[in-house]
Amino acid sequence: MYELKTPRLHLIPFQEDELHLFHALNSNAYIRKYLWDDQVISLETAKEALAQNKLHFEQDRYGIWKIKLTKEGEVIGFVGLWFFFDEAQPQLIYGLLEKFSGQGFATEAAGCLIDYAFNALGFEYLMAAMDEPHMASQNVAKRAGMRYIETKIENKKPTVFYRIDKQRSS
Repeated sequence: MYELKTPRLHLIPFQEDELHLFHALNSNAYIRKYLWDDQVISLETAKEALAQNKLHFEQDRYGIWKIKLTKEGEVIGFVGLWFFFDEAQPQLIYGLLEKFSGQGFATEAAGCLIDYAFNALGFEYLMAAMDEPHMASQNVAKRAGMRYIETKIENKKPTVFYRIDKQRSS
């Protein structure tokens, strides 16, 4: 249910019984540096996120998907649509283990979610926000077709916002 595929990746919604995998990914030093302000989240926080994830998939048809390599079956990170700040709709989020960065996997997964948001969910636009110093994440947004909108101070840190609009064909 709600599984998505790209040429190299299989995106599968996280399940509540994958608490330790979800926690391990979000506690990884490379991923948590920007997503969790370099703090290791508790198992309880991870459990609450997975419960919310289940609700989002049941009610909204989106949430957080684990990213698996199609051939090897290895989980290399996650991608999703999640609410942040005061946005009216969920934003694009992605996190990849460091040894898999720089190979286009995050861009491939982000592009797949952008297509899903526009074509399956009917979104008219999609936003992504990231800490200003996280250039790798900004580069993923750019390669996925997003454009820089603005920088705001969120949680006392400069946060950059990117946006992509649904292309209308005439």
